[in-house]
Amino acid sequence: MSSGLVDTKPLAGIALATAGYSCFAMQDALVKWLVATYEVPQILFMRSLVIVLVSGVLIRVRRHPSILKSPYRGTVVLRAALMLVAWMLFYNSARYLGLAELTTLYFSAPIITVFLSILVLKEAVGAGRWIACVGGFVGVVIAANPSHSPNLIPAAMCLVAGFCWAWSTILIRLVSRSESTLTQMFATSLLFGIACAAAFPWIWRTPDAQGWMLMIALGVIATIGQFLLYEGFRYAPASALAPVEYTGLIWAFLYGYMIWAEIPAWNVFAGALLIVASSMVLVLWERRGEMPSRKRTVS
Repeated sequence: MSSGLVDTKPLAGIALATAGYSCFAMQDALVKWLVATYEVPQILFMRSLVIVLVSGVLIRVRRHPSILKSPYRGTVVLRAALMLVAWMLFYNSARYLGLAELTTLYFSAPIITVFLSILVLKEAVGAGRWIACVGGFVGVVIAANPSHSPNLIPAAMCLVAGFCWAWSTILIRLVSRSESTLTQMFATSLLFGIACAAAFPWIWRTPDAQGWMLMIALGVIATIGQFLLYEGFRYAPASALAPVEYTGLIWAFLYGYMIWAEIPAWNVFAGALLIVASSMVLVLWERRGEMPSRKRTVS
């Protein structure tokens, strides 16, 4: 695997990111299970530990260059800090907000990503990406159906989490220009884990057998999800992948049904259909954009 950014292949990036977000939805389901018993820093530390172990071994086997020599090492530290803030705020606000409120507020992130991709990465965002992004957000609002005004402080926490996540996805695309996926995973999770471990004297609770299994499973799923998402950003622009994040809502309801037998209401299905339609618009738009380059290659 090369460390530099490969040729833009939006459809490949969309497919990888979609698979990655399906893993993140499962990750959220496992955290929802664990957070009833364990504190968020302990859960996130175990998740980071698995990622560091897996990516560290693979980096050594493949002899990837050290992140300390990267021109983007400061950016990697910034991204780790942004992710830590995003995760801490998101999972702590989940204690006070309902699923509808939480999902609606957090899914402001893809729209923020599109704006940041223009300002930071200087990406050209076409009509297809805007339609998919706005359509997906409308679908999320319909599916979530927030029935009343949320609590101010938890709502603000969730919005800040969405902004931090959006900014961190922009940094993935930026760092991918010179660093391998595994190197990014290792450095970010190492810093992430060290920060979470600092809270151990106050929050550590020794897991039982089920807790250990769930935390290890969380780490494995998070490792796979991160790898797929990072690779997606290597192939496709951030603005193209922003609307794909909305598919996470569909996976979330699917896992909710499979694990807790939750049956979504009619508005969830209506919103899901709009999200799928928006994603199809994105795929067709990006496929149309790939056609001219293919013709030039053939000629």
